[in-house]
Amino acid sequence: MSIVAGVDFGTLSVRVSIVDSVRGRLGSAAAEYPLVRRKDDPDHATQSHDEHMRALVEATHKALDQAGVSGQEVEAIAVDTTGTTMVPVDGDLQPLDDYYLWCDHRAKREATEITAVGRSEGLEALQWCGGVYSSEWGYSKLLHWLRHNPERRGRLAGVVEHCDMVTALLCGITDPARVPRSVCAIGHKWLWNPELGGLPSEALLGRVDPLLAGAHELLRGHCGTSDELAGHLCPEWAAKLRLRAGIPIPIAAFDAHWDAIGAGVREGDVVNVVGTSTCIMAIARDTGCIPGVCGIVKGSIHPDYYGIEAGLSATGDIFEAIARRAGSTVAELSRGLEGYRPAQTGLLRLTWDNGDRTVLVNPALGGVTFGWNLNHTAQDELFAAIEGTAFHTRIILERLAEYGVPIRRVINGGGVPQKNDTLNRVYANVLGMPVLVPQSEVTSLGSAIFAFLAAGTFGTVEEAQEALCPQYRTVAPDPLAHDVYEQLYPLFRKLYFGFGDPAAAATAAADVLPTLRRLAAEARVE
Repeated sequence: MSIVAGVDFGTLSVRVSIVDSVRGRLGSAAAEYPLVRRKDDPDHATQSHDEHMRALVEATHKALDQAGVSGQEVEAIAVDTTGTTMVPVDGDLQPLDDYYLWCDHRAKREATEITAVGRSEGLEALQWCGGVYSSEWGYSKLLHWLRHNPERRGRLAGVVEHCDMVTALLCGITDPARVPRSVCAIGHKWLWNPELGGLPSEALLGRVDPLLAGAHELLRGHCGTSDELAGHLCPEWAAKLRLRAGIPIPIAAFDAHWDAIGAGVREGDVVNVVGTSTCIMAIARDTGCIPGVCGIVKGSIHPDYYGIEAGLSATGDIFEAIARRAGSTVAELSRGLEGYRPAQTGLLRLTWDNGDRTVLVNPALGGVTFGWNLNHTAQDELFAAIEGTAFHTRIILERLAEYGVPIRRVINGGGVPQKNDTLNRVYANVLGMPVLVPQSEVTSLGSAIFAFLAAGTFGTVEEAQEALCPQYRTVAPDPLAHDVYEQLYPLFRKLYFGFGDPAAAATAAADVLPTLRRLAAEARVE
C-alpha cells in the first residue's frame, strides 16, 4: 500500500488528489486562478505563473487535510496541465510574461505562415499533426510573442510548456537547458518526431520568419515519456507543499492525455474528455497519418502506444457562454433538457465559437446557428449546442475510423459528462452506440497512476488502471432517437464542410432550413 499525489492543472483551476493504491482517492481539492480575457480581443487568453503556483500550494494543503494524511506519507507526485500553454523564460527559468494559454488564438497569422512553408517544403512532420499547423500550438505562439515583444527578446533563454515548467520547478531545476521535456507536449505541439530527426530544421523555421531560426536552442532538454523520472521533489517546494523532499516526479504530460489513462483507455477505445473544450483521445500499437487530426505521437498517452489526439476547440465554454448571455447558469438552463427530443428545437448549430480544431483545423471560423424563429429560447440553443458538439464528435470519429483507428468503445470522460446526463444521452443517440461514463470523476487520476509508477507501486499502466479506475455506467442509444439523428446528421456534415473548408465550392444548402422545420414539427407530434 502506498499514497501519492496527482496534480491536474485545468483552464480555470488546479485539482490535487491524494490517492491510496488500495483504498483509492482519499481526498481531493481544487484552487482557482483567473483567466485574463480582453473585450477588444476575443483571441486573447493568458494566466499568471505566480497565481498558478499559489493555487498549487493551496490545493495541495486542502487535499492533504481532506485526506487526513501527513505529507510525509506521500511517496510521489505527478503533474499534468493544459497545452500548448507556453511560457517564455529567462536564463534562470523565470517567466518573462504571462502564460499563453492553450485557448489563446492570437497566433492565427503565424500558424497560417508555418503551414504554408511546411507544405511548400514537404515537411513530413506536418502530416503527423493533420497537415495543418494550429494557432493553439507552440511555434505559432512563440513567433507571435517574438514579434510583439521585441524589448524582451534579448532576455529569452528558453520556451517551455506549462507541464514541463511546473515539473522542472518542483525538481529544483533552474536551467532551461536541463528541463525534462514531455514527449506528449513537444510531439503534439512542436513537430518533434524522433523518427524524422527530432525538431524541424532551423533553416525551415527561419524561412517562416528569421526570428524562429534559434528555436532549437530555446527547446533544449531531454525528451521523455511519462514512465521516466524528471527528477525528485526539491527541499524548497517540499516545504511549500508540506510534502517530503526527495520523492520521485515523472515526466509530465497534458491533462486530457492523462485523463484518458484515468478513464481506463485501452486500444479500441475513444475517450471524449469533455470539459471547457473536448479532447478526443485514442491509443494504437501502430497507425499512420490522419488528415486533420491534431497529432499522432508515440508514447504521448501510454508509453507503449501511439497517442492519437483530436478534439473540439470549445464545448463547456460554449454552454457557459449561452448561459451567460441569458443571465443564467448551465445548471439552471439544463433543468428540463431531459425532456427534449431530437431535432425538436428546429435548430442546427455549428459549434465553432472558438474555431475548429479537428478536422478542418481552422481557427478563423465562428459559431453558426440555423433555424431560428421568434419563439426560441436560450434553453433551446443549449440543447442544439449539445447536439452540435455530438455531431462534430461523430465527424471526428468517422475520420479516425476511415484511417484504420479501431473504435469499439466510446468513453465520455472529463467533468461535463459527470454533471450533464443529457449530453451523454445525445452523444449515444447521435453516435448510434453505447456511451460509457465513469462512475466517478477521473480528473487527476491519470496523474496519480503515473505517480504510482514513479514510486514503483505498480509495474505497468494497466496494472494501475485495474486497481484504480472506476467502473462505468452505460448510456444506451434509443433507436427512434438515432433514426431522427440519421436524418439530421447529413445536414450538419454538409454545412460543416461546406462552410468550414475554404477550398470547398459553395454548398447548395436550400434543403437545410425546410428539413429542420419538418423534423421539428415531427418531433412535436406526440
